[in-house]
Amino acid sequence: MAELLTVARPYAKAAFEHARDNDALDSWSQALGFLGAAVADSDVRRLLSSPKVENEKKVALLVDLFPERQSDTLTRFLDALADQGRLMSLASIAEQFERLRAEHEQRVEVMVTSAYKLTAAQQTKLANALKKRLNREISITTQVDKSLIGGVILRAGDTVIDGSVRGRLNRLSEALTA
Repeated sequence: MAELLTVARPYAKAAFEHARDNDALDSWSQALGFLGAAVADSDVRRLLSSPKVENEKKVALLVDLFPERQSDTLTRFLDALADQGRLMSLASIAEQFERLRAEHEQRVEVMVTSAYKLTAAQQTKLANALKKRLNREISITTQVDKSLIGGVILRAGDTVIDGSVRGRLNRLSEALTA
């Protein structure tokens, strides 16, 4: 996994800088997201990893899969990836691109795991508190995990805040056995 991130980083950075400089963040984000999902398909992966298929045909397949007309720059980007044998890294490139975009837009994605479904008012209150604390725009995604018993776990990038009852009980148990 670390190798994929290392390989993807310079390509994602180059794509991001081009998209930012040409006011095309949305279109590049959409294209890379679609292409990243496409290479996750087992049939597409098999075709892209085949040494019998020429790079031009691999790129043409990816361009043809995308429902909208793409810029020549994206096609050249895919050509460069194909020449370096990096088409299989498109999902990681898309992920890195989105991280760079979120940083540029001062936006953070927060995954909230709670014991019970949060109401819209609770989500708004949580988003406002996080926006004030992190000084960034907040996008919240929620999921329910009944094993938490109560409370929430917040994940924003590499930061995890465990305010769940299960987490507190685990920390108490560790303290008592230490």
